[in-house]
Amino acid sequence: MSAVIETHPRQQAAVVQSSPLAAGAPARPVAFGGGRTVALADFVAQATALAALLPDRPYAVNLCEHRYAFLVAFAAATLRGQTTLLPPSRTRAAIDEVRIHHPDSYCLGDSDATGYETIAPLPQYLRLPDPLPRGDRDGTMPLVAGDAAVAIGYTSGSTGAPKANHKTWRSFVASTAQNIAALADLLPDGATAHIVATVPPQHMYGMEMSVLLPLVGGVAVHDARPFFPVDIAAALADAPLPPLLVTTPVHLRALVESGITLPPLAGIVASTAALPVELAVAAEARFGCEVREMFGSTETCILARRRTACEEEWTLLPGVELHPQPDGTLVHAAHLAAPVALADIVELRPDGRFRLCGRQSDLLEIAGKRASLGDLTRRLLAIPGVRDAALLQLDPDAFGVRRLAAAVVAPELDETAIQAALRQAIDPVFLPRPLRLVTALPRNETGKLPREALLALLQHGGP
Repeated sequence: MSAVIETHPRQQAAVVQSSPLAAGAPARPVAFGGGRTVALADFVAQATALAALLPDRPYAVNLCEHRYAFLVAFAAATLRGQTTLLPPSRTRAAIDEVRIHHPDSYCLGDSDATGYETIAPLPQYLRLPDPLPRGDRDGTMPLVAGDAAVAIGYTSGSTGAPKANHKTWRSFVASTAQNIAALADLLPDGATAHIVATVPPQHMYGMEMSVLLPLVGGVAVHDARPFFPVDIAAALADAPLPPLLVTTPVHLRALVESGITLPPLAGIVASTAALPVELAVAAEARFGCEVREMFGSTETCILARRRTACEEEWTLLPGVELHPQPDGTLVHAAHLAAPVALADIVELRPDGRFRLCGRQSDLLEIAGKRASLGDLTRRLLAIPGVRDAALLQLDPDAFGVRRLAAAVVAPELDETAIQAALRQAIDPVFLPRPLRLVTALPRNETGKLPREALLALLQHGGP
């Protein structure tokens, strides 16, 4: 989902109000895993103590690997009045690009900086103390000003250069309330909900579902960020009651295809990319719970939900309104300081739900014929033997023609077989040239494909 922030007068009230850094009783769990549970009071004590140790700079790049370390570092930076920068990935190039625009920033993480030192040492890097410091607290919950700029999230770059998006504490609190309402029927009554997330906290979806929910939503989150199916199953088993799995379509497919057995789940939440209906159906049958897909973006946060296995339409979260435009959709929401224009085209239903109709940029016209890039990609993925694939339209060549190109992961097929299968499914004018077989697509931590990385793969071929 891609969006461009429009310039409009602010819709929020001019009165600035403060709200607590975290919600709930002092003893309620904030994090769990590895045989331990962290209570809210202990978390606040650690965040307050760490805040006193942070450098006197306005911006912090949070590179923490462990989710609890990220949570403490984010809270500490917020209490110090600093804005947390969330680069589109934790590669050295992405970090340097963000810091070019914020030269008065520093980096903090929970491991040595050597992993980022590809050419030169990572400057202004602070490693969190181990163990984390813990100060004395009088039981008073710190307050955060509503207009405090607590984070700047960057888009993934899947549709171009990453864009910065400023988030205030007020907007985060409002969007978290909407997310809790969207998940209410999956959360336990009278008990603390537990979440295991595979998505990194630096991603806005991960920020919403695994950082803000534990802070102001009253849930507990697993400390780790499991990647492989066996690690995900182990993390889920740490929960004292059926947990909610927050994941991506890429991780969900790996879980389904692995054949691994998972403990009982409260539900599965998926986002960051379109969730195929077939995968949602297979996951519900395999793991015996609902798979709920969330629709949102870095610019807007989560806006809508649906049960993909049995419904096509999306249900808007409370307080969100959509206004179709000729080239996209304008979003109004209580947590947005101004309306946001999305590139996605929607069709509103009489009952208030909506259907996604693709994007204007996805509509192709070649030799007088039209097609959708998304539909062509689905047909490519439907070919037996194709495990992963991506299509994109190249920049105009010397004759002004914008050809299609494809990168395909299909170990048991060759290019000729794939092209032959495509000829049976699509108009020949839309056959991708070139079509390159690769061992893997350059997906980032959330399964997205940055356009520049995909172009480089197409130019140089597979690894």
